[in-house]
Amino acid sequence: MRPVRVVVAGVHGYGHHHLDNVARLGAAGRVELAGVCDVRPPSGLGVPVSADLPALIRETGAEIAVIATPIHTHAPLAVAALDAGAHVLLEKPPAPSVEEFARISDAVARTGLACQVGFQSLGSDAIQAARELVGGPVRGIGVAGAWSRPFGYYTRSAWAGRRRLDGADVMDGALTNPFAHAVATALAVAGADAAESIADVELELYRANAIESDDTSSVRVLLADGTVIAITVSLCSDRRTEPYLHLHGRDRPARLFYTVDEIEADGVVTGHGRADLLDNLVAHVRDGAELLVPLARTGGFTRLLDAIRLAPDPRPIEARFVRAEPSRLVLPGIADLAVRAAEDLKTLSELGFPGSLGSVRAPWPQTSLRVDGREVAEYVQRGDLQATDAPRPHLHPVRTLGGTVVTESRPEDHVHHLGVSVAISDVDGVNFWGGSTYVRGEGPRMLANHGRQRRRSLRPVDGGYAEELAWTGPDGTVLATEERTLVARTVPGAWALDFAFTLTGRTGRPLVLQSSACKGRTGAGYGGFFWRAPKDSAGLAVFTGEASGEEAVHGSVTPWLALTSDAWSLVFVQTTGLDPWFVRVAEYPGVGPAPAWDEPLTVPERLERAITVVVADGRLAPERAHALAEGAAAPLTR
Repeated sequence: MRPVRVVVAGVHGYGHHHLDNVARLGAAGRVELAGVCDVRPPSGLGVPVSADLPALIRETGAEIAVIATPIHTHAPLAVAALDAGAHVLLEKPPAPSVEEFARISDAVARTGLACQVGFQSLGSDAIQAARELVGGPVRGIGVAGAWSRPFGYYTRSAWAGRRRLDGADVMDGALTNPFAHAVATALAVAGADAAESIADVELELYRANAIESDDTSSVRVLLADGTVIAITVSLCSDRRTEPYLHLHGRDRPARLFYTVDEIEADGVVTGHGRADLLDNLVAHVRDGAELLVPLARTGGFTRLLDAIRLAPDPRPIEARFVRAEPSRLVLPGIADLAVRAAEDLKTLSELGFPGSLGSVRAPWPQTSLRVDGREVAEYVQRGDLQATDAPRPHLHPVRTLGGTVVTESRPEDHVHHLGVSVAISDVDGVNFWGGSTYVRGEGPRMLANHGRQRRRSLRPVDGGYAEELAWTGPDGTVLATEERTLVARTVPGAWALDFAFTLTGRTGRPLVLQSSACKGRTGAGYGGFFWRAPKDSAGLAVFTGEASGEEAVHGSVTPWLALTSDAWSLVFVQTTGLDPWFVRVAEYPGVGPAPAWDEPLTVPERLERAITVVVADGRLAPERAHALAEGAAAPLTR
């Protein structure tokens, strides 16, 4: 069956994601990019480019139009695309008002074509799993969201942070755009898809920034069946967190982290799959598959959005409650306040906002490693990573006992470096490292071949966690499974991380692991356990028991290696397996044992590796590093 021809409207900003997704599905033979529509036409795509979407659809014979344009253009473009004969994938929110929503609904009914709305979280299996876990319908849902946005976020376009632009509704507020998935997911879990599901709406809209729309808000929704949904979100947090739904279930409480499709209950985290909405739309067009997020399923969301549209302008927050930083404004303590609001199903004003900022202690739920009651590392799964980052669980920040951070995540030089993780550049042709892929004879190329490590389960063990992961290819196929343990423990004057993983391929099929060096890039043997350290650290040095300096230790095969600076030291000890060390110091500081150093490694059944890393304050002398290496490895080698 021939690929479905797709045009993408709006390729700047989030539209890049849709182009990448079309490329991924194109590599699988599912779709073909037929054209691009944008008022700022890009070049070099090799397809027709036009600012006239209906004409482009007719010219190319496109069957699907992906629309990722500003919110106030959704309705006219969606109607035009449907009338031109194309099914539509419409980026969220579908429309800025119920009137515009009705225009699109009428066009869907008139043409008989499909309109799928890009609430990706509604394609997650976690929604049904959450309902089942808590024992059926929930009695209440609290939503907590706390992100940080720089001043540039509000100058990125003419409509950013606006309620209206040139007389047209825009509705670019915290609740209706960046946290729109939170709202839609809560309504979906409660079964409130239709507009008539909502009985009443209480709104509290605030702004710290000099914008029209809200950047900090609460809404409490009473559904027709009596369920309460209380949502508190802010774009003025001092840190990024994974937003979540606090489910007040009939039998038990649970948390649904909708950006990563994970549910936490009784201390155990379970991961779930997610269907891609464009792929689902393709299946609908070709095979009649049921749409996951048809326009009608977003009626409840649009009803709530319309209440926000008709509400008074957000109230400015007094400057005395706001901390001004060079690149952003911060409301200290807003994240903790959002947690409490979700737990108690309260609004901000009911918790004393803004005067209660900093006084309500309800820490954000997170997975962390602790030593003697002190948090030394956060184990995170980020929902904002792109496919090209090869998303995976990772440790960041990792700290010494003295509080110095010894990891770096998403640095400008390599945005796919994620603190401490397991990352391999080529597993059966799939890139689990992130970034470009080295192609023999051509050099690095950005391919649509990135994999993802999906969490299946995470449970606490003494000193840390045991985890099960699925390593999936770009088409969702599970190439390998992994069992991982992370444990933190004390050592004299420092602490140690014991990190072990076992990678198992599909039954009857060996895994083939490669690094870029295997394909001809000399010295680029990276892949496996990898630790990215802070680049701005002073006095960086690296040594083993036999040699010192990057050139001497890179590629050496020794049981231990130390990376030190003026402020901290890391001692890496291989406790299972003995692989060459991949080391960088001058370009950036990073260390990891590399199992596929310069030759492909075929794994008939499973690959087992374990490493211990001692994390210490200050610069360690070689003798002290050697002693710590011998002592730290002892518990695993007895």
